[in-house]
Amino acid sequence: MNLPPVFHDWFAARGWSVHPHQQDMLDRADAPSLLLIAPTGGGKTLAGFLPTLAELADGGHDGLHTLYVSPLKALAANIKRNLRTPIDEMGLPIRVEDRTGDTTATAKKRQRADPPHILLTTPESLALLTSYEDAPRMFAGLQRIVVDEIHALAESKRGDQLMLALSRLQAMCPNLRRVGLSATVEDPAAIAHGLACHPDPCEILYADPGPDPDIAMLVTQERPPWSGGNARHAIPAVLEQVKQHKTTLIFHNTRAQAELFFHNLWLANDTDLPIGIHHGSLDRAQREKVESAMERGDLRAIVCTGSLDLGIDWGDVDLVIQIGAPKNVKRLIQRIGRANHRYNAPSKALLVPANRFEVVECVAALEAARAHDLDGDPKGAGPRDVLCQHILIRACAGPFDADDLFAEVRTVGAFASLTRAEFDDCLDFCATGGYALRAYDRWKRLLLRDGLWYLRDPRAARDIRMNIGTIQDADRLKVRLKGGFKPLGEVEEAFAAQLTKGDTFLIGGEIVRYEGLREVSVEVTRRADKPPKIATFMGTKFATSTQLSQRVLRMFQQDDWPQLPGHTSDWLHMQRRVSKLPEADRILVESFPHNDRAHTCFYGFAGRNAQQTLGLLLTKRMEEEGLDPLGFVATDYATLVWGLNPVTDPAPLFDRDAMLDGFNDWLGGNAVMKRTFRASATIAGLIQRNLPQARKSGRQATFSSDILYDTLAKYDPDHLMLQITREEALRGLVDFGRIEEMLTRTAGRVDHVTLNRPTPLAAPMLLEMGRIPIKGAGAERLMEDTAAQLMRDAGLADL
Repeated sequence: MNLPPVFHDWFAARGWSVHPHQQDMLDRADAPSLLLIAPTGGGKTLAGFLPTLAELADGGHDGLHTLYVSPLKALAANIKRNLRTPIDEMGLPIRVEDRTGDTTATAKKRQRADPPHILLTTPESLALLTSYEDAPRMFAGLQRIVVDEIHALAESKRGDQLMLALSRLQAMCPNLRRVGLSATVEDPAAIAHGLACHPDPCEILYADPGPDPDIAMLVTQERPPWSGGNARHAIPAVLEQVKQHKTTLIFHNTRAQAELFFHNLWLANDTDLPIGIHHGSLDRAQREKVESAMERGDLRAIVCTGSLDLGIDWGDVDLVIQIGAPKNVKRLIQRIGRANHRYNAPSKALLVPANRFEVVECVAALEAARAHDLDGDPKGAGPRDVLCQHILIRACAGPFDADDLFAEVRTVGAFASLTRAEFDDCLDFCATGGYALRAYDRWKRLLLRDGLWYLRDPRAARDIRMNIGTIQDADRLKVRLKGGFKPLGEVEEAFAAQLTKGDTFLIGGEIVRYEGLREVSVEVTRRADKPPKIATFMGTKFATSTQLSQRVLRMFQQDDWPQLPGHTSDWLHMQRRVSKLPEADRILVESFPHNDRAHTCFYGFAGRNAQQTLGLLLTKRMEEEGLDPLGFVATDYATLVWGLNPVTDPAPLFDRDAMLDGFNDWLGGNAVMKRTFRASATIAGLIQRNLPQARKSGRQATFSSDILYDTLAKYDPDHLMLQITREEALRGLVDFGRIEEMLTRTAGRVDHVTLNRPTPLAAPMLLEMGRIPIKGAGAERLMEDTAAQLMRDAGLADL
């Protein structure tokens, strides 16, 4: 495809030229599917849109031509602003609009009746559009779909939902062309497989990767602490870096850490530099205010989380600082790319370890980034709870033939191996609720008539549409100033339940005082008369990736560590002298007394979720062996258990069959299963959080889901939702796959070291937060011993 002359004039007026990968996209504009991998700042979004702009330049197309899908509403709004510039300056007859959860109802209604040429949206809004009866008319002229930051969507159920929506669009528009854009892809072939409309393959285009980023670890005068995640020791050094640069993004792994760091940074900001904070629990108006200030260049720094991970183009950002170990190299590269967002300009980033062990993790991440060694776990089969929701969405749009829908679904990469029996199970669930629930009318949502499936009650379409989506928000309450209406943000319902009048906490970087609950809002005043609690924002608690954990283990086998600061190198040498360093093909177990308790530290390097699950399994096995465990705490690399009796032979604790049996028993009655069931049942449509009258509170949803779970577990243990729940629990919250990977690579090889004091590597574990008590025989024995001692002290031992 050749660009019209007006495009060349526009490029020339700016001293630009079409990049090779942009020309490649023009040359392959008619390909069924393309995946472009281009560095951040390399003009990949414009490359995705150039064929569309060229095709629309003559004004000969009526209606919707191109859909653009992004993971973030803010990114869609940013792209709309960026697209308007060339369209307006070239005088192109092209309408561009966005459609997200923030779009007004009036605008949404108008877009369905009179769609723009280019519509920018999110997976949830696209799924909603496909649910209407008039969808075939709206999408009649659709030619192309552009999926931006496709790697971020491919890792979640939002990506599965998007690809199912694309299968519906492809059925309505057989010549639809698909384009995927990304800067950080560890497995391009896997992403291409997911983007393709099977069996048609997806072509992969690679842009010049440009210069390597300028990344290093920030050296601070004060040594990192032994534990913790707030990196307070680095505040002066970070503030100095902010002063030396135009605009700095300071990334954190959790919202709570971002709030605490922003608070401490602001207290140290003696020169009153303009600094903002941005994360997903802040009110939308406050986030937009910060984004606008960034665009104007009014802020010198912004403390943020994953809400700014993706491709928002702020050209003045010349430094990225990552606080805490990045846990995942791909995420680190994505965040680094926010700095110097220009073609062939190296990004600049600094890593700040929050504690001593994170120094090692940060060095491993730097080495992996320099080696272009991205990490990622292989994606499993398409989740069936998302498929159930898709079937209901399809029914909202009108009657359908099951054979046709099954064929559509199988064109999606994640569902390419779906069997007809699995599909029929999902269809039966949507129609009846399943064996144990088919007597209840509320779950009879579909009926078969004359070979086609219909909604049993057309009014149910409203409820289904209100609950479209796969994002499971934690139960959150709005935070409002007393007497005001404008929210400051949101906090977790469980956190709010712990507050008493007068407590203070951080929200949006300021300290507020809890005054009480009013209806469904947390009322606060601006008073800072005592140290704040930190709101327990759920956000995402990242686990260190398998690849990064393996790099750390390989580092441990070096004779020396010249790449580490002296204090950390000395720490590892001391560990080697008093015990040993963990190895990849062996499990290191250390036993030592501390505070009159027997402590055992198990180094599995399996990631936080898996190490926590390991703690539950090990303490169950220890209980069976009469070792009376009292509790445990887990990190990404180890699990520390304390109890009344020492472990003398840890090897039997890792017997694979016994551990698996214990895991199945534990999982069946654990709260993790109920929590997972609630999420999957909501996605599948069994539980409706959003109702026409009002949204269910977290407690209401939990109560109803717990009753359903107990009912199905008792009367229909093979119910589809229980099958899905187990699959999701294994894959997500408990991460049992990482435990199996650990057991496989160590193959029963256990090194047990018995000592008389904590080792350098175990000592930080004693300071870790999040201790989990074990209410077993050990706790009972401890209570009995305490009671007996009290009786002796009172002279009542003989009574």
